[in-house]
Amino acid sequence: MEANIISNIFRHHTLINDSVHQLFDVVDAVSVQGYDEERRVIYWNAGSELLYGYTKVEALGKRIEELIIPPSLRNVVISAHHDWIHKGIEIPASEITLRHKSGDEVGVFSSHVMFVNEHNTKQMYCIDVNLTDVRQAQAHAAFKEHMLKAVLESTPDLFFLMEEDGTIIDFHASNQKELYVTPEEFIGKSMVDILPDGIGNRLKVYIEKALKEQGVSSFEYELKLPHGLLFYEARVSHLPQYNQIVVIVRDITEQHKTDEIIRHHAYFDTLTLLPNRFLALDRLSQMINEAQRNHEKTAILFLDLDDFKKVNDSLGHEIGDKLLIESANRLSQSIRKEDTVGRLGGDEFIVLLRGLTDENNALDFVEHLLEVFRKPFNIDGRELMITLSIGIAIYPENGENASNLLRNADTAMYQAKALGRNAYSFFTQEMNVTMIRRFEIEEQMRCALERDEFEVYYQPKFDVKTGCIVSAEALIRWHNPVLGNITPDEFIPLAEHTGLIIPIGQYVIKQALSFLKEWQMTEQENYTIAVNLSPRQFRDKSLFSFVQQSLIEANIKPQHFEFEITEGVLMIGKSYIDEVLSKIHELGIKLSMDDFGTGYSSLSYLRQYSFDILKIDRSFIDGITINKSDCDLVKATIAMAHSLNLTVVAEGVELQNQLILLNKLGCDCTQGFYFSKPIPSKEFLKFTANYNKKTCQ
Repeated sequence: MEANIISNIFRHHTLINDSVHQLFDVVDAVSVQGYDEERRVIYWNAGSELLYGYTKVEALGKRIEELIIPPSLRNVVISAHHDWIHKGIEIPASEITLRHKSGDEVGVFSSHVMFVNEHNTKQMYCIDVNLTDVRQAQAHAAFKEHMLKAVLESTPDLFFLMEEDGTIIDFHASNQKELYVTPEEFIGKSMVDILPDGIGNRLKVYIEKALKEQGVSSFEYELKLPHGLLFYEARVSHLPQYNQIVVIVRDITEQHKTDEIIRHHAYFDTLTLLPNRFLALDRLSQMINEAQRNHEKTAILFLDLDDFKKVNDSLGHEIGDKLLIESANRLSQSIRKEDTVGRLGGDEFIVLLRGLTDENNALDFVEHLLEVFRKPFNIDGRELMITLSIGIAIYPENGENASNLLRNADTAMYQAKALGRNAYSFFTQEMNVTMIRRFEIEEQMRCALERDEFEVYYQPKFDVKTGCIVSAEALIRWHNPVLGNITPDEFIPLAEHTGLIIPIGQYVIKQALSFLKEWQMTEQENYTIAVNLSPRQFRDKSLFSFVQQSLIEANIKPQHFEFEITEGVLMIGKSYIDEVLSKIHELGIKLSMDDFGTGYSSLSYLRQYSFDILKIDRSFIDGITINKSDCDLVKATIAMAHSLNLTVVAEGVELQNQLILLNKLGCDCTQGFYFSKPIPSKEFLKFTANYNKKTCQ
C-alpha cells in the first residue's frame, strides 16, 4: 500500500531526470532502477548495488532481463514493460522473486512509475524493497520521508497550516528568499496580520467561508516585493477533523502575464497597438457618463486616410502597414493624456476628446491634426503624402450614446470626403437627409433598368485643327419618377458599390454601339464612340466576350470603339485587368486614359499599357489661360503624349481663349460646354448634322 502511495505521488509530479536521480541518490536502503523504452538501465542507485550485487558501471546500458530477471519471468517482464510503454497498461505493484548477481534469489516488493522526460521519451523506474531485510520497515519509512521532502522541495507552492483563527502552525517554502516576510515571522503569527490590510481582510473572509462550507475556495492577489510586482493564487481548505486550515499559495505571475497578453489582443489592435473598436467605444461610453455628470461635452472624431488604398495596392501591404503604424504614432503624439486614439479597422481611426467646453475646442484640435498629416511620411526611403478626412460628432448635440455618435461621426467623415478630402466636417442633421437619399437612390436603382429609366447622352469631341466632330463620349443619365433627375456623381458610386454597374455598363455599351451605327450611316463618316469602364466592370469575367459579341451584333469595327479608363481601374493591380486590357487592345479597340494628372502614378501606367489616347483632366484646363503653372503642365503633358504617339484630348473646354491656347500648344481634340453639353441621341444627330454643314464642308 505504501508503495502504491509513492507511485501515485510520482505520477502527479513531472520531474526531469536530474531531479529524479537526486531524489533517489540519497536513498540506499531502497533499490531504485531506471529503464528506457528498450529496458536498458539508465539509472542504478546505491540501494540497487546493495540489493542485487551489480555496480552502477556494470548495470548501466544492460537490459533488465540480463541482470536481475530469472529466465522463467523474462517473457512476462518484457511483455509487461512493452504493454505499459505502448498501451498504457500499468504494471501493478507486487511481491516478486528476482535474481542476485551471484545467482541467489532476492525477494522484493516491487512498484513502478513511468515518467516522460523533456524529450517526450518514456522512462520506467522500479522501486524494490527487500522483504527479507529486517530493516525493511525503517528503509521504507526513510525512503518515504526523503521522497516527500524531495517532492515538497521541488514544488514551488507555499504551504501553510493554521489554526482556525489564522494563526500559523507550520509552513513550507522551497525558496525562502522570495517570502514576503522572514521565516521567523511566520510561526505563531496571524496570517491576516502579516499580509497587507487589503489582502489580509480578503484571506479572513475566505477562512470564514472555508469554516462554513466544504471544499476548496480560492482568490487571487498581488504583492509588491523588492524584485517586482508578483501575482498569487491562494487556495483555502478546512480540515475539520483537526480544526485546522490549510492554505496553499501559488505564484501565478507568468500565467497573469499570459492572460494580460490575451486581454491585450482582445482590446488592442495588433498592428498599431492602439485600442480597438471594442475598447474605444467602451471608453467613449465612459466619457459620455463623465460628461453628463460634469455638464461638459465630448467629441468623437472619425478619421479616414485619404487614398490609402492606392498606396496599399501600388506599393504593397508591407508599406501600407508601416504607413498605418506611423499614422497611429502621429495621432498618439497629437492628443492630450486624457484623450483616446483607437483604430476601427483598415485605414479608419477614432479620436475621443474628453471634457470639452464648446465645439471650438474640437475644431482647434482637428485643424492641428490636418496640419500634422500634411507633412510627408518617410517609409523605407519613400516620401509619401497622406492626408485625413475627419468627421466630428459632439455629445450631447449629435447623439446620446456611443453607437449614435460613432455613426454620425462616420456620416460627417463622408461629407468631408465629398468636400475634396484633406478636410473636416461637423455632423449636421442635413447629413442624415443625404444618407437617407443615398438609401433611396440605391433602392430605386435596383429596378431602374427594368423600368427603362436610364438614357444614354452623348457629348461630341472636336478636332482642334479642323474644328470638325470626330467622335463622341457616351454618358449615362437617370430620371426616376420618384426621385427625379439623379446625377451620375450620385448614382455611379452606389452602382459600383452594389455591383449594379455591371448590368448598367452593359446597357451603355449596347446603346452606344447601336447609336454609333446609326450616326455613321446618317453622316457617312467613320466616327468613334467612347464608353467609360469602371473598376467593378473589370471583375466581370464575361466583359471581353460581351464586348466582342456586341461589336459583332452592331456591325461596328473595333477601331471605331473606345474605352475610357481611369487610374482607379489600373491601380487594382490584378492580373485579370492586364489580361482583359491586352485582349481589348489586340482586338483593335482604342484605350483612353481618362482624367490624366489627378491620379497617383500616371506615367508608369502609360508605359505599362498600350494606350492610344490621353485625356487631360478639366481641372488643368480651367486655369491654362490665367495660371502659368497649369499652362506649363498642359504643354508638357501634350509634348510627352505625342512622344509616346498618343492622341491628346482636353476635356472641360468652356471658353474660346482656352481653345485658342490649346491649338497653339498642339492639342489634338477637345470636348466641353464651349461646343456642346451631353445631349440625347436624337438631339445629338441634329446637332452634328447642322454643325457639319456650317463648319466641315
